[in-house]
Amino acid sequence: MILPADANILLSVINTKLRDEYSSLDELCGEEGLDRAELCALLAAAGYYYVDELNTFK
Repeated sequence: MILPADANILLSVINTKLRDEYSSLDELCGEEGLDRAELCALLAAAGYYYVDELNTFK
C-alpha cells in the first residue's frame, strides 16, 4: 500500500480500512505490508493517536 503524503488523507484512508476491512491495526499493517511504528509516527506528527478499544485513530 502506498501511503498518502497528506496526514489528513492518510488518516481518512487508514480509519476507513480499519472500519470496513480490519479488526485491528496489527491486522491492517500485516495485510497491507505497513510498519506499525512508522504509521503511528506519521499520524502522531499530525496530532493523531490510535485508540485500540475503538480501532481508530483520533
